[in-house]
Amino acid sequence: MPAHSSSSATAVIVIPARLASTRLPRKMLLADTGRPLIAHTCEAAGRATATTEVVVVTDSDEIADAVTSFGGQAIMTSPEATSGTARIVEALDQLPAADIIVNLQGDEPELAGEAIDLAVTALQACPEAGVSTLVTPIRDAEGLAEPSRVKAVLTPWNESLWRAIYFSRAPVPAARSFTADLLTAEPPYYWQHVGIYAYRRDVLERWDSLPPSRLAELESLEQLRLIEANIPIAAAAVASSAPGIDTPEDYAAFVARQR
Repeated sequence: MPAHSSSSATAVIVIPARLASTRLPRKMLLADTGRPLIAHTCEAAGRATATTEVVVVTDSDEIADAVTSFGGQAIMTSPEATSGTARIVEALDQLPAADIIVNLQGDEPELAGEAIDLAVTALQACPEAGVSTLVTPIRDAEGLAEPSRVKAVLTPWNESLWRAIYFSRAPVPAARSFTADLLTAEPPYYWQHVGIYAYRRDVLERWDSLPPSRLAELESLEQLRLIEANIPIAAAAVASSAPGIDTPEDYAAFVARQR
């Protein structure tokens, strides 16, 4: 992949949001805090300083109406989009003309603005990368074994960044002889993927032409499509990850934290 000049790169945050949610129906519109969840996520996105705008892309008139009601921007997409990235790609021609597109999930209302900024600056600092993302160390055996906590296998890229070489729901890298002290190693062996991406716009412009990925289908992890297409992914480390909202229990805990 060609190197990119990043000195004057601009970035926007795009939040894919759909109404259908298997484990937590109508998740984006839940409003036990007095505001819909999507409003909290837009507010979190607005705390980033390395980006210029926040846009929601959705297949739901209800979500679009909610976004415009609190002064946000919304773009309608088709319900056929297979992933959040595919929804962003569909809306690409309607998005601001920024060099970097940040994909922030709608169910991440507590991600710090500094973390979003880090994803952007990591990509700006690494011209060879087509995408950047975030990771945080896994220090507990339960988290390592939990399939919903996606693991990233990394190799050092430079003094401050890692290069992602694989993502998995399995506890990888697999130690031939596992001992508890492996969870406290420095630098860490085990990393949890934090699901935010900063894409170079040209990567998204080529998204539909990328080859299909058997690994992405097998693990149900769309970032493996980038790995198989040989698009380098830079990873920056954060001390901890904000809890995403996937279940009623997650949402109840979020509501409690808002009080």
